[in-house]
Amino acid sequence: MLCHDVERVVYFFLDGTLDKRRQDDFQHHLDLCSECETRTIFHRRIRVFLKRRLAPVSAPARLKQRLTRSLRAFAE
Repeated sequence: MLCHDVERVVYFFLDGTLDKRRQDDFQHHLDLCSECETRTIFHRRIRVFLKRRLAPVSAPARLKQRLTRSLRAFAE
């Protein structure tokens, strides 16, 4: 996995939605690339901060499915 790949799938990694092989590739890249590791830590902190500050909102199931398909297509 290359740095630009990490940038494209970082949120899937943080969500735990990458398949096992891609998750392992992502983690292996982080082990070798301190810049990507730092960026991933930053994104993780942003997510934690936002979760603590924002009230939960639930989107309709159909919208979630459409967004998931679009994001996965973009990440590939």
